[in-house]
Amino acid sequence: MEDRLTAILIDSFPKILIPGLIRTIPLTAISFALAMVIAVAVAIIQVADVPVLKQIARFYIWIIRGTPLLVQLYIVFFGLPDLGFMIPAFPCAIAVFAINEGAYCSETMRAAIESVPAGQMEAGYCVGMSYLQIMRRIVLPQAFRTAFPPLSNSLIGMVKDTSLAANITVMEMFMATQRIVGRTYEALALYMEVALIYLIFCTVLTKLQSLGEKKLQALNGGAGNA
Repeated sequence: MEDRLTAILIDSFPKILIPGLIRTIPLTAISFALAMVIAVAVAIIQVADVPVLKQIARFYIWIIRGTPLLVQLYIVFFGLPDLGFMIPAFPCAIAVFAINEGAYCSETMRAAIESVPAGQMEAGYCVGMSYLQIMRRIVLPQAFRTAFPPLSNSLIGMVKDTSLAANITVMEMFMATQRIVGRTYEALALYMEVALIYLIFCTVLTKLQSLGEKKLQALNGGAGNA
């Protein structure tokens, strides 16, 4: 019995890991990159305090943060076909994850932008910069340094959330595990194995986060000494 279980785990490891490398990681990376574009745009709109656009941004954040990610996946993948919109599973997962994460990250970015001293905005106007130039050259670089730790945590959380994509037929590593479990009936061992792979992925990202934070601290220290 033990020899059979060991053989199953050894055989299943690459069959779980490979979907993780070719589906889970790309799904996370692409979704998070798009989420950051959304987050920065929504944060800038809120800070700029343009009445109509700000209300739209707040409504978007309210809806997304107030509904479960799994329900959002179901609405887009299973619900939109009723209206004639068919979206393949992988692009659907990317879109939903990006929109969902963008709402959360936008609040992180808004707080980070608001933490930049107002005097720097005024200094930018004094030298003839436009609002967008000030944001791009002065405010956002500082805001990203402040927001780096919570944004890194959001990225790590997204790696784990991608397991929900199995519910809309995306062949990522959790769905690959489910199929192996259905064939071998070794649920406990195989789900522990996929949990270990998720743990490895998240540990690597946590180490990279730590290195990034140390690098930023060194840069900030150098700027302070200067």
